[in-house]
Amino acid sequence: MSATVFCAVLLAAAMHAGWNAVVKTGRDRYASITLIALGGAIVSAATLPFVESPHAAARPWLLTSAALHIGYNLFLIEAYRTGDLGQVYPIARGSAPLLVSLVTVPLLGEALDPLAAAGLLVLSAGICLMAFGGGRSVTRIGGRSIAFALGTSAFIASYTITDGIGSRTNGSPHGYAAWLFFLDGVLMLLVLLARRGVAGLRALAPVWRPGLAGGAMSLAAYWIVIWAMTRAPIGLVAALRESSVLFAASISVVILREPLTVWRSIAGLTIVAGIALARIG
Repeated sequence: MSATVFCAVLLAAAMHAGWNAVVKTGRDRYASITLIALGGAIVSAATLPFVESPHAAARPWLLTSAALHIGYNLFLIEAYRTGDLGQVYPIARGSAPLLVSLVTVPLLGEALDPLAAAGLLVLSAGICLMAFGGGRSVTRIGGRSIAFALGTSAFIASYTITDGIGSRTNGSPHGYAAWLFFLDGVLMLLVLLARRGVAGLRALAPVWRPGLAGGAMSLAAYWIVIWAMTRAPIGLVAALRESSVLFAASISVVILREPLTVWRSIAGLTIVAGIALARIG
């Protein structure tokens, strides 16, 4: 992985943690995440005249990914209803890189060199440590939160693999990303109307500022990741992206006043070690 791709994915990780904090801190998380999707759709719509339309071979991947992103959004909302950002976020992100690599290595032949593979494993271990060493104690984590966080992880792995293959099939990662965010916003709006009716639109008004800011961060973060997956192994990009848990942990401690534990600090150092190994590899 080149230094440019490495730094770009780290930037994407920081922005990803930022928009998740917007969802967690919002009083109406359903409205917040819907507005984030709409914000991304509005920005991406402005770019559609300047990017290529998706190639026919990439359209099934694009449509599948849009559906998976809706599932991801809905599961994430439920996970945040009862869990701390510093705990739910790592649980949701922790196993996704390993799941991605387990699929992409045999399917796409993306074998990692020993140091990069070690970095992926160490980083994933640090993320898991962060999940069970931060926020509430393990015994107080609600089963519902764990279930939805793990479900979120499955959606993450699924859409990451789908988008990695889809963007490569399309040839242009920028055209693929623009249309993906446009479709995601349109579908989330339809889901909102189906579940809450017109009244759901009124619920967006109080959160439009943070929602749109989160939408811009979400779009920029994942656009970078889609581009990076056309230039580096999908599994390695997915793992490095999950370093966002470090940024989420900082936000949870500094802004949300969630507890900073020795265990969380050890987990953070483990993640940094994984990042370093991945970069060297």
